[in-house]
Amino acid sequence: MKITLNLEKTSSSDISIVVDTFRASTSITIAVKKFNQVIPAFTPEEAEKIAKNNGGLLAGERMGAKIEGFDLGNSPVDIKNFSTDCDTLVLTTSNGTRILESMDSTVLIGCFINAKAVAEASLKIAKRNNYSHIDVVMAGWKGNFAIEDFLASGEILYWIWKKIKKSKQDKADTEISEYCQSAILASRDWKAVKKVISTNKSSKRLKKLGYGKDIDFSLQKNISENVAIYEKKVLKLIK
Repeated sequence: MKITLNLEKTSSSDISIVVDTFRASTSITIAVKKFNQVIPAFTPEEAEKIAKNNGGLLAGERMGAKIEGFDLGNSPVDIKNFSTDCDTLVLTTSNGTRILESMDSTVLIGCFINAKAVAEASLKIAKRNNYSHIDVVMAGWKGNFAIEDFLASGEILYWIWKKIKKSKQDKADTEISEYCQSAILASRDWKAVKKVISTNKSSKRLKKLGYGKDIDFSLQKNISENVAIYEKKVLKLIK
């Protein structure tokens, strides 16, 4: 097994775990339990067209702010608390949904709130399909590194590596990149992790827009067993 970490684009044709901590990955992880399907859109115009054709609710943001005329922003807290009988959510975001467009591997969605669950799901899928490469993909911000995605990736990678280490044979047959090892080490001091993420550029931008509650919600470890899988252009809950 090969375990790698990349920014924006995957290097695996087997399994990719997309990590957009603030906030697409967290929103999707909540939404796939609430809705039968979440359809990612790559532009607001495309989202509106999909919602019109599928009868879905519209959710999304640009530059962190809710898109005018949409039912919801890209807020995991608002999605969680929103009352609806609709079974479809159409979501467009600046980073997380955008990078799904070029993916041709089996894609899972990961973040702090489901780190352990998505790690275990990736290994199960790899074993079932005889896959040999899991790549964790950081969404970043406008093509740039985002420390919250690096540290959330480290949390996911920690659980992947912990599971692999239980088997001497699996450990011996696994190559984990030094980039992955760095992310794991960086994610281990939870007090320091929360401090740096809570005061970085992404957090300041969201707080300024009034989304401080989403930061607090997203910085919870392993509170959800939900894992979304991206298949046939739709995100659904793995059951």
